[in-house]
Amino acid sequence: MATANNIMASERLFRLGIAGDLIMIICDVGLALIFYVLLKSVSNSLSMLAAFFRLAQATVLGINLLNLFFVLKLLSSADYLSVFGTEQLHALVLLFLDAHSSGYSIGLVFFGIHCFILGYLIFKSGYFPRILGVLLIFASLGYLIDSFANFLSPNYENYETIFALVVFTPALIAELSLCLWLLLKGVKAPEIPQGA
Repeated sequence: MATANNIMASERLFRLGIAGDLIMIICDVGLALIFYVLLKSVSNSLSMLAAFFRLAQATVLGINLLNLFFVLKLLSSADYLSVFGTEQLHALVLLFLDAHSSGYSIGLVFFGIHCFILGYLIFKSGYFPRILGVLLIFASLGYLIDSFANFLSPNYENYETIFALVVFTPALIAELSLCLWLLLKGVKAPEIPQGA
């Protein structure tokens, strides 16, 4: 009940959160293309594979946003929902919020594989510091460990804080380092001949 009341009290903020996620997903599609073009000279096939995994993540996360729209629908007081009692509606709200959390974990599996391949490509490229590639590979392992622990461990909630540290510490360091490098130093990739 408290969760439902909080969502309804801040419905605009909840909707802004959905819009923010949607903008992030749209940017991920663009980033998939940018990294593919930037790293295809290292390995066209691996660069394309990394882009496909990032697009798969974006697809999963985009579909996963439906769970949050279902929450809003359940709390909308629409006439057709009158067949449900208040407690049933609140239970369904929590079900869809939990489903959204699980969907995010599924999306992070694809993102983890993307980060692993991207890290390898950056390491091999010669136009990024190799440490950035190593950091991304460590971050990818954190994403994969956390997601699979969530799927495989029935008492994941008891260790969620530990897994969050395993994921977010390396991910923050790796992704922030890559972002800052690109913003401050930039990259001059080797030119690819026309028709290649």
